[in-house]
Amino acid sequence: MLPSQALLPAVVFALSALQALASDTFMAAVYEHAVILPDLTDEPVSPSEALALMNKNMDVLEGAIKEAAQQGAHIIVTPEDGIYGWRFTRESVYPFLEDIPDPVVNWIPCTDPSRFGPAPVQERLSCMARNNSIYVVANIGDKKPCDSRDPNCPGDGRYQYNTDVVFDTQGKLVARYHKHNLFAESQFNYPKEAEVVTFETPFGKFGIFTCFDILFYEPAVVLVDKMQVDTVLFPTAWMNLLPFLTAIEFHSAWAMGMRVNVLAANTHNTSMEMTGSGIYAPAGARTYSYNMKTEDGHLLIAELDAHPRLSPAYPPAVSWNSFALSVEKFSQNDHEFTGIIFEDPFTFTELTKPGGNLTVCQKDLCCHLGYKMAEKRDDEVYVLGAFDGLHVIEGQYYLQICTLLKCPSTNLSTCGEPVETAQTKFEMFSLSGTFGTSYVFPEVLYSGVQLAPGEFEVLTDGRLINRNTTSKPVLTVTLFGRWYEKD
Repeated sequence: MLPSQALLPAVVFALSALQALASDTFMAAVYEHAVILPDLTDEPVSPSEALALMNKNMDVLEGAIKEAAQQGAHIIVTPEDGIYGWRFTRESVYPFLEDIPDPVVNWIPCTDPSRFGPAPVQERLSCMARNNSIYVVANIGDKKPCDSRDPNCPGDGRYQYNTDVVFDTQGKLVARYHKHNLFAESQFNYPKEAEVVTFETPFGKFGIFTCFDILFYEPAVVLVDKMQVDTVLFPTAWMNLLPFLTAIEFHSAWAMGMRVNVLAANTHNTSMEMTGSGIYAPAGARTYSYNMKTEDGHLLIAELDAHPRLSPAYPPAVSWNSFALSVEKFSQNDHEFTGIIFEDPFTFTELTKPGGNLTVCQKDLCCHLGYKMAEKRDDEVYVLGAFDGLHVIEGQYYLQICTLLKCPSTNLSTCGEPVETAQTKFEMFSLSGTFGTSYVFPEVLYSGVQLAPGEFEVLTDGRLINRNTTSKPVLTVTLFGRWYEKD
């Protein structure tokens, strides 16, 4: 037995080692909130009525924040529009806005609420963070006065911004981000230049942006590639769009393609097709939720690497076109045809056999597929598709997409339309493409709109392959290329 004098240093060393180990990870939380919406009106309500609605939503968020903190979470992300919803004109949203200062002012609204004028929402969020010793991320509205000396000043004399705020464990405002890429949000202005917002914590470097921003180089790619953040905070109000743009599918794929942690908190409204939140790591989803059956909110908590680039599990860089450029085209089906996905004309070819190799090309993109079905069913049709071009719906951006997908019926004219269920499992698939961009996001979506974490991998030569026979039937296997360089 060690004498007590010798035991004390050993205990101190063990505790120090445990603390060092713990600092390499952190507990993350996201809350998918079923937002209580305002009445539909073009007329502004009174400030007291606006605050009453926001307090109802914050009552729900506060419960989630307390529960997350009790379960050991260090940070929680809540959704875009999570405090007052949507359904606004420029005029009717105004009573819901507050003046949000630059975080350099070193302000704790919980202890000094009137420093910058009335700020009851910021005060309450700050107190939630302070009282629960947790970082709180929320989405609210900012207002900034302007005048005729500013040639861009709106006619009503103010800028209005869709805004994310972050409060640390003391309740201090440590980050403010104005959304740059608006999605049909006429009530808001966008900043003249995209803001790149980061902040440091004891558990890594964080960046933040909102919803539609994820599809654009600024600020999303800049935060990861140039600012080298460890984790992206992502409040969103995402309307799901099969086959590629369901929330869990694309956000998980983006995290893997960018090799960064993503904390994605979605609003929950089934009538608007809004659901799908998750905690995503470079190697795949740690936890996620997709629920179109109930109107309940949902709290997710998972452990993440604080500095994923330093983790032994960090995936290596991928040369996305290496394999595809090195092989000759596989056999091409004689009856290629065109199908439409989200207004984009894809070139498709049918998987007519239970296994084999296929190539389909469009412009500069050739997509190669090797596959073997567990069983070829007569009542299900799968196609290999390629799209290489400018997407022009709700914004313009260049895409290169290779996809294996199930059609809704045996009628080939339906291929590309949304479908949520399938019966066919695959013993093997290998998908690759001659991408002109290094920004490619890989994902596999199973029947029932479910992810497949751990069941596939991306090889360094750009092939997306399965590890074993798929545990569930497949909806899509996709390499979603975003060609920022052509924008």
